[in-house]
Amino acid sequence: MNVNQHTPMASPYGQPQPGYGQPSYGALDGGYPTPYAPYNGPASAYQPGAPPQGYSPFTSFPSKAVAANPVLDLSSPLDLGPGRGPPTSGPPPVSAPQLYNQYSQGDMHNGPPPMTQAPPRPAVSQPYNQGVANLAGPPHSYPQQYGPPPTMQQVTNQMTGMQITSGPPTPAGPGYAPPPSSQHSVSTAFSAAPSPSYTQAPPPASSAPTQPPPSSSGPAASQQYYGGPPSQQQFNSSLAPTSPQQFPSPAPLPPSSQQTFPPTSYSGPAPPPSQAPAAPPSQAPAPPVSQPQQSFPTAQPPFCSAPPPVSQPAFISGPPPPAQGSFPPRALPPSSQPGSFPPPGPPPTSAPSGQYPGPMPPLQHPPPSQPSPYHSGPPPPRAQMPPTSMAQSNHLPPGPQGPPGPLQQQQPPPQPGMQGGYPPQQNGAFGQVRAPQPGYAGPYPGQPNYGAPAPAPAPAPPAQKRLDPDAIPSPQASDMPTVQKSRHRIDPDAIPSPIQVIEDDKAKSTEPFTTGVRGQAPPLVTTSFQVKDQGNASPRFIRCTAYNMPCTADMAKQSQVPLAAVIKPLATLPPDETPPYLVDHGEGGPIRCNRCKAYMCPYMQFIEGGRRFQCGFCSCVTEVPPHYFQHLDHTGKRVDCYDRPELSLGSYEFLATVDYCKNNKLPQPPAFIFLIDVSYNAVKSGMVNIVCQELKTLLDYLPRENPEVDSVVRVGFVTYNKVLHFYNVKSSLAQPQMLVVSDVADMFVPLLDGFLVNVNESRLVIESLLDQIPEMFADTRETETVFGPVIQAGLEALKAADCAGKLFVFHTSLPIAEAPGKLKNREDKKLIGTDKEKSLFQPQVGFYNSLAKECVAQGCCVDLFLFPNQYVDVATLGVVPVSTGGSVYKYTYFQAQSDQERFLNDLRRDVQKPVGFDAVMRVRTSTGIRATDFFGSFFMSNTTDVELAGLDCDKAVTVEFKHDDKLSEETGALMQCAVLYTSCSGQRRLRVHNMAVNCCSQLADLYRNCETDTIINFFSKYAFRGVLNNPTKAVRDTLVNQCAQILACYRKNCASPSSAGQLILPECMKLLPVYLNCVLKSDVLLPGADVSLDDRAYLRQLISCMDVSETHVFFYPRLLPLMKLESGTLPTAVRDSEERLSKGGVYLLETGLHLFLWVGASAQQELLLNIFGTSSFSQLDSSMTSLPVLDNPFSQRLREIVDSFRAQRSRYMKLMVVKQEDRAELIFRHFLVEDKSASGGASYVDFLCHMHKEIRQLLS
Repeated sequence: MNVNQHTPMASPYGQPQPGYGQPSYGALDGGYPTPYAPYNGPASAYQPGAPPQGYSPFTSFPSKAVAANPVLDLSSPLDLGPGRGPPTSGPPPVSAPQLYNQYSQGDMHNGPPPMTQAPPRPAVSQPYNQGVANLAGPPHSYPQQYGPPPTMQQVTNQMTGMQITSGPPTPAGPGYAPPPSSQHSVSTAFSAAPSPSYTQAPPPASSAPTQPPPSSSGPAASQQYYGGPPSQQQFNSSLAPTSPQQFPSPAPLPPSSQQTFPPTSYSGPAPPPSQAPAAPPSQAPAPPVSQPQQSFPTAQPPFCSAPPPVSQPAFISGPPPPAQGSFPPRALPPSSQPGSFPPPGPPPTSAPSGQYPGPMPPLQHPPPSQPSPYHSGPPPPRAQMPPTSMAQSNHLPPGPQGPPGPLQQQQPPPQPGMQGGYPPQQNGAFGQVRAPQPGYAGPYPGQPNYGAPAPAPAPAPPAQKRLDPDAIPSPQASDMPTVQKSRHRIDPDAIPSPIQVIEDDKAKSTEPFTTGVRGQAPPLVTTSFQVKDQGNASPRFIRCTAYNMPCTADMAKQSQVPLAAVIKPLATLPPDETPPYLVDHGEGGPIRCNRCKAYMCPYMQFIEGGRRFQCGFCSCVTEVPPHYFQHLDHTGKRVDCYDRPELSLGSYEFLATVDYCKNNKLPQPPAFIFLIDVSYNAVKSGMVNIVCQELKTLLDYLPRENPEVDSVVRVGFVTYNKVLHFYNVKSSLAQPQMLVVSDVADMFVPLLDGFLVNVNESRLVIESLLDQIPEMFADTRETETVFGPVIQAGLEALKAADCAGKLFVFHTSLPIAEAPGKLKNREDKKLIGTDKEKSLFQPQVGFYNSLAKECVAQGCCVDLFLFPNQYVDVATLGVVPVSTGGSVYKYTYFQAQSDQERFLNDLRRDVQKPVGFDAVMRVRTSTGIRATDFFGSFFMSNTTDVELAGLDCDKAVTVEFKHDDKLSEETGALMQCAVLYTSCSGQRRLRVHNMAVNCCSQLADLYRNCETDTIINFFSKYAFRGVLNNPTKAVRDTLVNQCAQILACYRKNCASPSSAGQLILPECMKLLPVYLNCVLKSDVLLPGADVSLDDRAYLRQLISCMDVSETHVFFYPRLLPLMKLESGTLPTAVRDSEERLSKGGVYLLETGLHLFLWVGASAQQELLLNIFGTSSFSQLDSSMTSLPVLDNPFSQRLREIVDSFRAQRSRYMKLMVVKQEDRAELIFRHFLVEDKSASGGASYVDFLCHMHKEIRQLLS
């Protein structure tokens, strides 16, 4: 979250951390310049126990404070529960308001007995009127907190001011924890209600929604999000002193503070405690509130309690797209506030709407019942209280006011009618009001949503869409419904938002990222930033799951955070960054450690005046060769340190000597061989003609080191069906010659001279051949094909030429002709979901595994272009491409007209892109850890060497590390990835990437410095490999369990004590649940009925070699609203949910493999005219695959955006126009990953509730 705002605190950290909104870092930093310094700081701060004693997350100030709360911070939890904010109790008025909100709302929620109790909204209102501050019994608690609750108006005003949703709000709002006192209740209510309420809640959903948090929703919401902030309020009472400061600062800081907050809140632990304890006394009643808070703001029970179903609805209704927008500002909070989640969700359905717009009249009524729903699961005994907490969660409103809140509290509470004040509790209990959730609009029409980002209101319309009632401000709804509404369902805007986190990171990452500081996390992959190499490899080459490794294996096992790095050795860099320098040490070759063979790098320490160096990996001392000797300066560095890339940079290349070459002789330039299927299907579809025409021009673009010089890559051509046709294209021939090999069982190459040729020398003969091939086979009737012998032919040709190279195979059908590698159709839908399903992902014959091994030994990489009209067994045909570092491209039902553009762009890029051959990669590590597992497209004949016949600029290898000894915080952990390869010009080179990360003995430091996107990359590859040997259900369960263990460990050891009802997430992992759910719902692990086995095998192989940016957009697609386009900037994305789509809008969705242009049924005519050249929705041609070139700024900008998206991806994305209500919308909806999937995948809200339940089970 933006917690970062703290960034300033810790410069090294903060900056690095941009990716996370971890303010915690800042705290850590405390401002130390050194990279480590920050770390240490945090560690202590984090102590699990350490509650935020005066530390206010909100304020970004003292690093110390931060430190104290860092943990919390980390927790950006969605705290569902109340206490999430920094302790701000007394002083900060800000917190006060939140508190009060918590109360009123919370009480209501909890208060109400089971749904039935919901009773009477009246009751609520009564309490409402009853005391300004306390709706419920504990009016004074309010005051205690901060003084009387603010009047509704005040609240509203405050909220408006607060709208920022900055930190302060969070505390209360998010429902995290209500004020401290409420906290207690929270836990009870929470526990009680959680799961049951879950179930029950759904029914009441409608009511809950009304209540939602409109009123409180604003600030609170934001808090919720973070969870942390809310705690503030809660804290307030308990931590009054601290909080005050925090509060105040938060207010101003709101956005950032919020971010900061979140962490704090995350720290969760701290805040929660404070809330619970602190508040309790003063706001005895409050406790219930907090409880809800804990749960999620919305649903009192965090997840569990909210009924899952409900939650879903909430989810849906929750965040209108606009909300999102608003979110951003406050977004952090929301995300941060995951805790707040109002996951409770039970109320979801109605809640969302309620939350949304404003109170809805209907909601009001529901409110009464609502309460019960909230609790529904288990109505807490303290009916009132629990309700409170629930409401609280919902309310959040106070939170919104956040800073102001406290003041408000002091003011008299608003009347029941006034939502602003504390929403009346249903029971009359006095729950904290829940700040409006980000998604919801303020309870009153006028009131802004605090928690929610300002935009919440905008969402209103969407809200209406969801639940109009909620959207409409209605007096009744306002009064008590606020709470209720929220209760009903979890507000999608109150749970961590990926968009918020992404936008916060972009805002934070304005400076170039310098890699000189050990263990600093880089900006997220979604942020565009410049890298300056100062000793560690650029994040474009290496990204880690954790930049703070646990010192011991026990600690790593306890946290379950995977320790891995995603390495993309030949990644292409943007034009403004310098490619790795090439270093030539002459005859002697690169300088290496005598013992572990690590290459010279910045981690080697020169001693004895520069005559020897000590290895940073194994500590062995090695003599410096005389020609490499250099004196040291007064700091112990060589005086030529900055003149030598290997002593000052993280990435560089060495020119390898003959000793590094196969058979101790320098390699020949590589060759490209094109093998084209000329069976009936291939010719009829137009594929053969297209390939032959394209190759005539494409051969001028073969890869080369120097653009000025011709490529040295030689080419050869083969066509095949049941037999193979080799072509002699020697330059001295007038016409090409065909040689046919029909004995496919014993493949050989019938010619040596004239098969592999230089393009320029044989250009006329090659062009003649390419013109003749389509004509020769135009009338073929041969439908059967072979496949194994085709690869064998290419392999034999490379062997005969004694060179490495790449085979481009264009293939259409299952190879059923009699030949080695013959396959049969084994597609059996009956096996899906059974224990035998795994066999479908395994190759059906062993032939291709042994063939792949031979290819790797020769440096023969295979790229396979498939054009299937039916099952072709991608699982088997893909074995050789995947094992040789090649790629598989698939064009199902290929049609020349619509698919030609995509195929040709893929082919052009595949032929032209930088590639290395005959590569071997080894990852060395410093003592204490070692690389134990590898994921990607490669072959391994031993446990350490990753062998790649071909390695291109798009291929990434994910490496997992395990402890084999203890690490020390002083030295950190080092890794060095060395790739030996032959360049496309035939040079043997060594590319070296170095990375140093910190080590920590405190779990809080580990959780403060992780990268969720990289963790998801690892989990997806781990899971997709797992389906080869395990049922998909077992694989999904393993992922859920590990994720729950990661978050439960954080909750238990790093978050401050708080009710179990709260979901507390580490700040930098608050998106782990939403992203993990996307992996679980993927076609590989949970296929829909229309997903073929080939599609699943294809995706499984494709994702195995993706880098972090590709897996990110694949699992969580980018959805851009196109209603307004400005040159130079992209519109802010919205969340992947149908409820974010407006009928009057047009949206662009990118998955990395597809582009969809979704057009709303009532899109403005001007918009349609600018994009399509027609103003009529009904006249749009949904079969178009490219946008018309129109002479208007909007059309030009949209086409620029589409082109820029395509340029960023390794595969060409075909554009598909999807009209609302059209059949194609089903495909489009599949990528709205926050919603329920057609194949049975859970919505984000439901999964969050499920995750919370799993975490609570582990903790209990």
